[in-house]
Amino acid sequence: MRLAPFFLVLISASACLDRIILDGTVKSTRDAAGAFDTLSDLEVARIGAASSLVQLEGMQRLAPDNEDALYLLTQSWAGYAGAFIEDEWEQAIDKGDDDAEVFQARRARDAYDRAVRFGTLLLEQKRPGFVAAMKNVDTITAYLAGFTNKADAEPLLWLGAAWLSRGSVASEDSAIVAELYVGVALLERAVALDEGVGYATGLAALGAYHARSPDAELPEARRLFERALTLTSRGALTVQLLYAQTWACNAHDQAAYGKLLAEVVEAGDVLPAQRLENVVAKKKAQRYLGPPRLKRCSF
Repeated sequence: MRLAPFFLVLISASACLDRIILDGTVKSTRDAAGAFDTLSDLEVARIGAASSLVQLEGMQRLAPDNEDALYLLTQSWAGYAGAFIEDEWEQAIDKGDDDAEVFQARRARDAYDRAVRFGTLLLEQKRPGFVAAMKNVDTITAYLAGFTNKADAEPLLWLGAAWLSRGSVASEDSAIVAELYVGVALLERAVALDEGVGYATGLAALGAYHARSPDAELPEARRLFERALTLTSRGALTVQLLYAQTWACNAHDQAAYGKLLAEVVEAGDVLPAQRLENVVAKKKAQRYLGPPRLKRCSF
């Protein structure tokens, strides 16, 4: 009987050691994540991203309060959906394949739902009260004002991006559309903390939101896109892609549309740290120059 406490100590020490190793592994994964962005082979990236998501989900299950895991899952699900699933969704739309369109939209929404869930868990852990603050614009703005560190910009960015992107693939869901203001508030706070966060992804995402339709806030959208181009020295090609896809399309400016997309297609390896993102942008830009997308812009 005297040995029982000793064995309990051993078991506890072993559990603590396992957690320490797991936390270290997740932190190392986050620290090394930038290497993935330098890939140029989309197929390797697609397979690798899917595999990484499965591994991250398992690690988060074992360490549900690990902030690095929650951040990586928020960012990775949002990035995977935007780079790969939405591309397939748009291709289905362009081909007029209704069944594939519905299927890919469902996949994209599921991915964004996961990003939103993990991002919500992360914010609640960092600063409890996020869900309760989602009553209206004033309450969510007041809550987000409590994030004052520049390091908070990245989790706010990826949760906000996932929130708005989910709205684009689930526009028929009135509940999702009604809560788009939450995503806008998240992105606005991220940009306030770090204007160039994510290679100006926050500014570009806000620009896309303000250019969401011909009667939206097009002058504000253009200002945001131009600022993003300045901050990135035109090297983060997703900015030009979104600028064309939203502002130029809805402003019915065909010249600007063609010029922005041609810039993307013709660009070299202008930003190695964002090579994968730029390769994705190039692929989409080539498709956006085709008849189906031009027709959707009413050119």
